[in-house]
Amino acid sequence: MAVEFKDYYSVLGVARDATQDQIKTAFRKLARQYHPDVAKDKKAAEAKFKEINEANEVLSDPEKRKKYDELGPNWQQGAGFPPPGAAGQGWPGGGGVRHEEFHFGGTGFSDFFEQLFGRGRRARGFDEMFRDARGSGAEYEERGADIEGDIMVTLDEVLHGSVRQLSLRRVDPRTGEADSETFSVRIPPGAQEARRIRVPGKGGPGQGGAPAGDLYLRVRIAAHPDFEPRGSDLYHELPLAPWEAVLGAQVIVPTLGGSSIKLKIPPGTSSGRELRIRGHGLPHGRDGDRGDLYAVIRIEIPAEVTAAERALWEQLARTSKFRPR
Repeated sequence: MAVEFKDYYSVLGVARDATQDQIKTAFRKLARQYHPDVAKDKKAAEAKFKEINEANEVLSDPEKRKKYDELGPNWQQGAGFPPPGAAGQGWPGGGGVRHEEFHFGGTGFSDFFEQLFGRGRRARGFDEMFRDARGSGAEYEERGADIEGDIMVTLDEVLHGSVRQLSLRRVDPRTGEADSETFSVRIPPGAQEARRIRVPGKGGPGQGGAPAGDLYLRVRIAAHPDFEPRGSDLYHELPLAPWEAVLGAQVIVPTLGGSSIKLKIPPGTSSGRELRIRGHGLPHGRDGDRGDLYAVIRIEIPAEVTAAERALWEQLARTSKFRPR
């Protein structure tokens, strides 16, 4: 099954030798533009937002980026992508070992990502090959294999919980025949990165009347342009003007969910200081409690100043007794 190659650098609009800071900046700019909460065409924005997140998922991870870059020369002409396990391709499970293939829909990730980084497949083990050699009968009972996949979950879904419609397509490696089904998956509030969501009975089929295996979906939190999750806490970079940091101020800070609050900046606040806003993080536990939101101070310096502003800065430089070194 050929899978279309995804040019993640083109998706983010960065060069192939872009630094991690350039990738982060490009993602944030596009994510703010296409975030479903602000876009007029929410359906189109949602698809674009997923595409941007997938590109960021790969390019912001050095290990994934290296693996992806190794494919680069093969795709200049838009060649098809052979699935892992194809004979002679050098992928784990090659060399004639047959695989059961599983293709997901509705997880937020493309087929290309699933084939390269996903785990929705398993090698046919010795017991299965031995059973095929002697013929599979009803007297041979074996529970179906568990399968795994990734599911992209937004911070809004982590905050409120959601129900997602997923599709699962199974391909028989011996005949090439496929069957598909669609089912609902509940994303619980507070789901964290790498948590596995179990979907009973949606794994590989059992043999001889034995039950099917289970499907495990590993949560991957979609990157957000304004908030970074760390467990149940959220972190937000808050830019301040130098005079706000020195004199103190009251500023507006966004919170997850669309509302905003006023935050008091103490005089003499330094860059990198974390100001805690209680109860505005992500849910944790069953009692509805939430983590905290941390505003991380970043002091911004104006790139250009007027003549009048320069005169004021020069006056400050002459009169101030502050010596940072």
